[in-house]
Amino acid sequence: MKGYEKTNHIEILRSFLEIPLGSADGVFERFLEIPGAIYRGEGLERFLYVRGSRSNKVLLVAHADTVWDREYGSDPSPTNEIRIENGEIRAVNDEFGLGADDRAGCAMLWLLKDLGHSLLVTNGEEHGQTGSSWLMDHNKDIADEINQDNQFVVQLDRCGGTDFNCYKVGTGKFKAYIKAVTNYFDAGAKRSTDISELCRDITGVNLSIGYYNEHHENEYLKIAEWDHTLKVAKEWLSEPNLERFALPFGEETTSPQI
Repeated sequence: MKGYEKTNHIEILRSFLEIPLGSADGVFERFLEIPGAIYRGEGLERFLYVRGSRSNKVLLVAHADTVWDREYGSDPSPTNEIRIENGEIRAVNDEFGLGADDRAGCAMLWLLKDLGHSLLVTNGEEHGQTGSSWLMDHNKDIADEINQDNQFVVQLDRCGGTDFNCYKVGTGKFKAYIKAVTNYFDAGAKRSTDISELCRDITGVNLSIGYYNEHHENEYLKIAEWDHTLKVAKEWLSEPNLERFALPFGEETTSPQI
């Protein structure tokens, strides 16, 4: 696939995982390099949005915060040192997890940024979807644009490597479509994440990106599974004609369990 070089994208993944865990600032600073990026808010109530350039675009989402940030009282070292062994990535410091939830998703967004789709990086997902809730409640222009101008939403923020979850914002038709294009299985509606807040008129899905033991000191990421989701997403989202999947009122599956 054009523009896909394994050595480069693993280094991009490494660079995002090495951003200090104590703050989401380093992630936002990286995405602010993208021309036209819209950055609003402060603290947990903030987001960065990049409007997609193609006609039938989707919204790609990841969150910049981790459970190891200072809001939980963590005080990590200036850099998050990692090690790669046997196809897995782990943190060197055993007092903190890797932060792949969701720095690995942010790296994937960065690697997909040239496909012409809209990008959204939120803060505060680990604190009850604080950033995405603030976006929808206090930034009507962006909230409306997300739901009116995009075909559907893809969040890159699930543990494991072979499933997806639509929570309350998927229809039967959309789930069948996701199964067909990813060959992943439906994990069922459990808990919630940013798409639970963002999707009002369109459907959304959260894909597995290869991390395990999230929120624990022994968190790790399987490079092959992360790499597979990246390739699936790149091939799928490079298609010229992507259908719009609306979310009609009352057609949700089940409410998320929080």
